[in-house]
Amino acid sequence: MKSFDDMKATAKLRELAKQPIDLTHEGGLTPKRIDTMLAKAADFTLFYGTERVDEKVMASLFDLAQEADCHKKMEMMQAGAVLNFIEGVECENREVLHTAMRDFFDNRQTSPSAQKASELAYQELEKLKKFLQDIDAKGKYTDIVQIGIGGSQLGPEAIYHALEAYRKPGRKAHFLSNVDPDDGAKIFREVVLSKTLFVVVSKSGTTLETLTNEQYVKDQLAKAGLPLKEHLLSVTGKDSPMDDPSKYLASFYIWDYIGGRYSVTSMVGAVLLAFVLGMDQVIEFLRGAHAMDRVALQKEENLPLLGALLSIWNRNFLNHPTCAVIPYSQALHRFPAHLQQLSMESNGKRIDKKGHLVDFETGPIIWGEPGTNGQHSFYQLIHQGTTPVPLDLISFRESQYGDDVDFKGTTSQEKLLANMFAQTISLATGQKNGNPNKVFPGNRPTRVILGNKLTPYSVGALLSYYEHQVAFEGFIWNINSFDQEGVQLGKVLALKIIDLMRDSKQGKSLETKNFPLGQAFIKHL
Repeated sequence: MKSFDDMKATAKLRELAKQPIDLTHEGGLTPKRIDTMLAKAADFTLFYGTERVDEKVMASLFDLAQEADCHKKMEMMQAGAVLNFIEGVECENREVLHTAMRDFFDNRQTSPSAQKASELAYQELEKLKKFLQDIDAKGKYTDIVQIGIGGSQLGPEAIYHALEAYRKPGRKAHFLSNVDPDDGAKIFREVVLSKTLFVVVSKSGTTLETLTNEQYVKDQLAKAGLPLKEHLLSVTGKDSPMDDPSKYLASFYIWDYIGGRYSVTSMVGAVLLAFVLGMDQVIEFLRGAHAMDRVALQKEENLPLLGALLSIWNRNFLNHPTCAVIPYSQALHRFPAHLQQLSMESNGKRIDKKGHLVDFETGPIIWGEPGTNGQHSFYQLIHQGTTPVPLDLISFRESQYGDDVDFKGTTSQEKLLANMFAQTISLATGQKNGNPNKVFPGNRPTRVILGNKLTPYSVGALLSYYEHQVAFEGFIWNINSFDQEGVQLGKVLALKIIDLMRDSKQGKSLETKNFPLGQAFIKHL
């Protein structure tokens, strides 16, 4: 395992970064550059002519990928090698097999571990298909509420909203994640309990926020005089406390080798999505993700690797600390929130896979909102602020519903695309002006990801694109992108404070708990 700092390509890229291409100069950004600096795969085109790269930079970036054995590591990951590890320290030490959750189509993996994982996943799909047939025959349920947090909520919610245009008539989904009681109270006012399924998602079966919200649901069902089991489903690990047929109408499984933020194509996302969209649409979603999985294994036109290399160029060599994901598609309005967790929980790491502190930057801060809304709010900073912010601009040639209006000679969809193209050009080239308030410095990097239409297939491919971009970044930095120790300390201290609160309510002494900082806060409640 080579250190990022020790690679020959790293030194070369640092030299090249001292004088990156100036896109504001005449001839810096040309039609030829836009036409040639692109890659196509799985119904998407990635344009990167508005990034601050040239042929020398791109050649060195691909040298970096080769030195880091990116292709080999991606092959190992999808084949089921143990990549979730850090040498010499206690860690999860697991395979990383979210790709097996959709490995049902062409060019399937042949390794025993990957095949076994995909067979188990397919069994769950068949179980889900039968369950939904029974549910549809009863015609009883109209709504489903997903109870989960982190990867058990962000990804499924993002995909649900992306595909609401394909909802079955009379079906709707809701998400209960926050332990804030107001989150649940709002949902209970929106649904008819007798017609609602609640799917409780926790791999361990012990997630405190999820179990608390499950109890909240049980209380509401009991008050309404409804049988709990007829409304509760679980998605959990086999033999977990939630794998209990006496408590749930049905249980579906997830495995340790599926990280929460990589779990959307498993039962974590499939149960809710299949209820709302139907199994056929879920299969297309999985088919699209699988197609991009195959692209991530290619030597040429590897979109996720290209995205990762451009991201590393911006983060490590041009020293840009953030990246904004701006979908020019309202249906993707929750997608940046999912990518926030996917990237920042995966690559927000400060040690490498040998347990050594790194002395270079790792994961960037990810954020974003849909365009064109952002143009009327935070784009001021993006255009004229002191901190350049690289952008991922996501868009589609066609709208989902096909319901549009022609105003002054162009449709809304055409205006949406025009705005996106205008932003990527103006951010690159900038504007000179005698009035300093009207000067745009330019050289603000962007890349455009353009698809035909946001369908189940394309949103699956887009999801997989970002999953593999994040993995490739981790391969190059030689960090573990598949654990999340950073969320544990806060959980431990929260449980201590909860104990203090319970003892305080019961009139017990808090001194024995030996947690004065916690006591200092709760005495003000």
